[in-house]
Order: sequence, then structure tokens, then C-alpha cells
Amino acid sequence: MNLGATELVIVLVILLVLFGGAKLPKLARSLGRAQKEFKEGVSEGAKAEEVAEDKPKDA
Repeated sequence: MNLGATELVIVLVILLVLFGGAKLPKLARSLGRAQKEFKEGVSEGAKAEEVAEDKPKDA
């Protein structure tokens, strides 16, 4: 799904109307934090999976 310039402008205008100019920076900040936490969780899960694969299985 690729968004062109026109679609991005429409989405930004809708967000501005819904949330207002004062709340948009706060909303963007919280979305950025959520994305960062999600990426950290995914990388931690991948590391835990690697550790589990490295451990020898008891027969």
C-alpha cells in the first residue's frame, strides 16, 4: 500500500480537523513512543527465540 502526496495531504488535513493543532504534536509523540516500544519488543522476542534455539534439548 503506497500513499502518494495527495493521499498524505488528505490524511493530514483530516487529522488536523479531528484532533486540532494543539493535540497533533502530543499524538505524534505518543505514536513514536509506541512504535519504539513495539520494535524493542520484537527485537527482544527475536533474541529470546535465538537463545531458546541455542540451548540443547533434553532427550
